[in-house]
Amino acid sequence: MTQPPSAVSVRESGTGTPLVLLHSFPLDASMWSAQLDALPGPTGHGARVLAPDQRGFGGTELGTDEPSLDALADDVALLLDAAGIGRAVLGGLSMGGYVALAFARRHPDRLAGLLLANTKATADTDAARANRERIAAAVLARDSVQLLLDEKMAAGQLGPDSGHLVDRVQGLIAAASPAAVAWAQRAMAARPESLDVLAGLRVPTAVVAGAQDGLIPLTEAELMVRASPDAELTVLPGVGHLSALEAPEEFNAAVGRLLERVAG
Repeated sequence: MTQPPSAVSVRESGTGTPLVLLHSFPLDASMWSAQLDALPGPTGHGARVLAPDQRGFGGTELGTDEPSLDALADDVALLLDAAGIGRAVLGGLSMGGYVALAFARRHPDRLAGLLLANTKATADTDAARANRERIAAAVLARDSVQLLLDEKMAAGQLGPDSGHLVDRVQGLIAAASPAAVAWAQRAMAARPESLDVLAGLRVPTAVVAGAQDGLIPLTEAELMVRASPDAELTVLPGVGHLSALEAPEEFNAAVGRLLERVAG
């Protein structure tokens, strides 16, 4: 059993179909501001949008569990319990997508739909795991996330037309705690392949990819679509890794189509 953090921060707006959005690494739930504003609105799709800060990020405590995406997935189940929600559409971007896949493995009966954006269902390579451990060890040793800024993580996550977002993303990265960054890196490094999870799902699934995503290639999105019995792929031209920030209107349109499929 995981021990949920005693303090959890959640942003919420709207009524209707429950939609839980899980943020990317190493940002927080404020990255979903455009979705919280638009999806529940009068021209939206009647969604009750919940965007939690995941462990250690934003206003949520890290807790005492060892690094594990399963712990984050179970946190989502507890969030649904606290909100009185039985089943929800679950969406995640990048790390959030990894958590959504872990949730689908552990709590499939609570899924009404699945949104996977700029993420992948394959496990890390040995080189990727080693790099995650390098970052985790460094930020803990220095008690600082400056390494992420020095390595231009913000610019690396954005497409060529999204330079106006660099300062915003840098600010979110700078606000992350070293302990949360290290914990999340180690949790992601340990994740298993999840293509089998997708193959077993029987809920509408939306896969969103940025055509200019330099971190996760389009082939990963195509793998997830092929593995899923009921998936639709949306590729956003000119968009990098942070599609919800870079192209919010197009991203929200893809979410809206998923919500319509769930309702139908």
